[in-house]
Amino acid sequence: MTMHPSSIIPSGLPALDADSSAHAQAVSHYLMQQIRASDIDFIPFDTWMDMALYAPGLGYYSAGNTKFGSHLPTGDFTTAPELTPLYGRTLARQVAQVLTESESVTVLEFGAGSGALAAAIIPALRQMGIEPVYQILEVSADLRARQQQGLASLGANISWLTEFPVEFSGCVVANEVLDAMPVTLFRWNDDGELMELGVRLAQASQNHAVAVEAADGTNAPLPSFEFAERRADPALQGLVSQRMPPLPGYQSEINRQAEAWMTQMGSWLKRGAALLMDYGFPQREYYHPQRHEGTLMCHFRHHAHSQPLIYAGLQDITSHVDFTAMADAALSGGLQVLGYTSQARFLINAGLPDLLTQTDAVTNPQTMSAVQKLLSEAEMGELFKVLAVGRGVDQALMGFNRGDRRDRL
Repeated sequence: MTMHPSSIIPSGLPALDADSSAHAQAVSHYLMQQIRASDIDFIPFDTWMDMALYAPGLGYYSAGNTKFGSHLPTGDFTTAPELTPLYGRTLARQVAQVLTESESVTVLEFGAGSGALAAAIIPALRQMGIEPVYQILEVSADLRARQQQGLASLGANISWLTEFPVEFSGCVVANEVLDAMPVTLFRWNDDGELMELGVRLAQASQNHAVAVEAADGTNAPLPSFEFAERRADPALQGLVSQRMPPLPGYQSEINRQAEAWMTQMGSWLKRGAALLMDYGFPQREYYHPQRHEGTLMCHFRHHAHSQPLIYAGLQDITSHVDFTAMADAALSGGLQVLGYTSQARFLINAGLPDLLTQTDAVTNPQTMSAVQKLLSEAEMGELFKVLAVGRGVDQALMGFNRGDRRDRL
């Protein structure tokens, strides 16, 4: 089994406060126990990522990101709904059209985060004469409580789900959900063999631990981890070979969990559409030879870096979305691909310019700066895409009237 050097803490990251350091220690020791319980002292990266993000009471989305570092700027990144309510109000126009087509008033949002998107969509739908039944499927108990508190003043019909619906008609909304699903890492070695990357305890340290300095000056011993690799099994080899040729030294990822999620949607989305907003590329761009280090990225208190084996439970770990794979998975589930375009084109098609003229936004520098970030090709406008899939929607969706890129998937 090939080994890779241990990940180190990049320079410039904020020091941990005492509570964060204690949490990182607890998560790291949990992960250490999981590795030692393996027959080969190795866990695949998707298993590592799943535990680091979602382990009950420990993972980033189930505990770490809302409890710790409260004296620092909140959050580790800013999503489009949090930049300005105009994003959610614009999206609501497309949601309204889907609800009309599906003859339903039900909206299902996955991973609602701070609740900012729901807080914008619900009043906007009401202004259009729709009193929505709003459902949220949220895996994080902390975020669920935050959403319940923040949305209570709306007096809306909002409920929280813990599992997929058996049957659903209406509009599904998922903003930056696919990118947070655990990915399988792979690499072509110098001999052209496909290897799967995983994680094991670092061998360089006798005690398998490193000292991380907290903001209060204390040192907390954390287990040290490193990447390892093993030959990919036939299933992974088959999936990767369908998407790219062997390129020695090339590393990337494949999101089998997100693809399964998309396919499963076809079993319960009976009528309506799902609007999926995320950053990513079509497959030919995703596995471009120049993107030889993949797209894996971490976010820790507004610092982006590429070291997923540190600060487990405290930092977000994401990868870009292969939208071709997502569209193919939806088709496998019996759904139609209804549209695919850039975030900028979608927002313009759905009426963001009209909303700007109806408010005093043009005289508000903060709002105009947010809109510029949403639309600019140099920022979120081009990197972020919108994919619509569904069933029983006959009318063309307004968000894709111009600039639909389904032919590029």
